[in-house]
Amino acid sequence: MDQKKLEDLLKLLQVNQGDLSKLTEQQRKDMKDYKFWKTQPVQKFDEAIDQEGPIDATKTPADVRDEPYPMLAEFEWSTVDINDAQQMEDVFILLNENYVEDKDASFRFNYTKEFFHWALKPPGWREEWNVGVRVKSTGKLIAFISAIPINLAVRGKDVPSVEINFLCVHKQLRSKRMTPVLIKEITRRVNKQNIWQALYTAGVVLPSPVTTCRYAHRPINWNKLQEVGFTDVPAGKTAAEMVALYTLPKDTKTKGLRPMELKDIGQMMTLFEKYESRFELVQAFNESEFTHWFLGGNGKEEIPDDKKVIFTYVVENEEGKITDFFSFYSLPFTVLEHDVHSELGIGYLFYYASDADLKFSDRFSEDATKALKTRLNSLISDATILAKRAKMDVFNALTSQDNTLFLDDLKFGPGDGFLNFYLFNYKAFPIGGGLKDDKSYDIEKRSNVGVVML
Repeated sequence: MDQKKLEDLLKLLQVNQGDLSKLTEQQRKDMKDYKFWKTQPVQKFDEAIDQEGPIDATKTPADVRDEPYPMLAEFEWSTVDINDAQQMEDVFILLNENYVEDKDASFRFNYTKEFFHWALKPPGWREEWNVGVRVKSTGKLIAFISAIPINLAVRGKDVPSVEINFLCVHKQLRSKRMTPVLIKEITRRVNKQNIWQALYTAGVVLPSPVTTCRYAHRPINWNKLQEVGFTDVPAGKTAAEMVALYTLPKDTKTKGLRPMELKDIGQMMTLFEKYESRFELVQAFNESEFTHWFLGGNGKEEIPDDKKVIFTYVVENEEGKITDFFSFYSLPFTVLEHDVHSELGIGYLFYYASDADLKFSDRFSEDATKALKTRLNSLISDATILAKRAKMDVFNALTSQDNTLFLDDLKFGPGDGFLNFYLFNYKAFPIGGGLKDDKSYDIEKRSNVGVVML
């Protein structure tokens, strides 16, 4: 397909988020011209789903080839040992120099080694699922893709899966068409462990999203965001007015709010499971996984604030009951070619749970909605204050979970980016992502997406 036609088509689909009724016949034809994805067990764009479940449920690990897929002669496969400092450094350099940039090349994710250890080493992680490609002659790492195990559930049905992430190919080698081979190789390695489904996300439209969420941004340090070009002064406003608009209180207000401790795990898991049961796409955690994701380790060692990746807080009432918790993680941006600022502190809302509406039989009733909306506004307001203390300049959230209940009230502006969720080798009916047809926040229906991906 002509590159210009493909770009135009993706832009159109980005606006309409996969609504084929908006496409011409030629565009429909072009959309089917994804040569690689046509060979994979994924939903097609125009495929009618009559029943949810695996697309191909016939294979066993014995059916999967034992040898890696062929690689171009000058390159070789490399299983990356992320416990080895030098190999971890290789991944660090590759992603920080070649991973996703904004379209103007002003910002780039600035992954830290602490973030990689948190994201790539949850309980059950496997070394062979950190797949690299190196230059044979020099050993330089020029491509990477990873998988971690997750216990996924789709509308209450358990779907053992992996989460695919950190797909990156060196900028100078993107014409070599390594991405399809990377995907095939990570799939082979996962299938060898008798796991056949995967969850992954992308900003671009591929065959075929099960749901789409929109990014929302809550400025914290508006002056800095404006100075680096992350945001502009709106027409009819002054910089001083914008600073005043986004100024946060100095102190949190929720009574009983404190940092999470290891002793909280049992109560938090019980609350979390009740809260997450409302959503149609969720991830379940066992105790060791919960400890890893919400404490950033085994919970026994103290992590200095400047090395923290995940920040988790609980609300404990006077009887010692945990009624709520929220968490957010740090993933800063490198600011490219700026005279003053080299980094933006970015906070991302992670998982949360509340018992505010659990006593109601209908979560969408007026009383239940009011109770949860009031509680979430208070909790996430405090989260932004704590993010400011952690030197974050902006706080990001998706329209997933029950987020649309507080996004407007807490001054989260809708971003330009959309995140499409995909299921590999699994058909599923569409899942609401918290968006109306015009891509504005859907406060009434909210979302049915309970899973949060990094």
